[in-house]
Amino acid sequence: MNLNHKAILEKANAAVTAGDYEGFLSFCTEDTEWIFVGDRILRGKQDVREYMATAYLEPPKFMVENLIAEGEFVTAIGKISMKNEDGIMIEYSYCDVWRFREGKMAGLKAFVVET
Repeated sequence: MNLNHKAILEKANAAVTAGDYEGFLSFCTEDTEWIFVGDRILRGKQDVREYMATAYLEPPKFMVENLIAEGEFVTAIGKISMKNEDGIMIEYSYCDVWRFREGKMAGLKAFVVET
């Protein structure tokens, strides 16, 4: 894929917003690792797939405030809204630090706070 890291992340996020979770996963490495600081660690696409199936009961809504790219990293700062298991929309502020490898998202360190 011939896109810069910011553009890759934007396309991946658009897939999530559209409910295309497999499309999102196509932008990730097989061994992608997601660290939700203070919460959990997901290892590999299957862990991420299972997480998305339960956490994204319907597609989340993103509002990206800033995307900052440096080398193999892209940092996204913004807000995300998702429904919880009771169907109530919950608002969060987040800072995601994505690490890229060979044009794919290989790692995430996410700082997420309910607002």
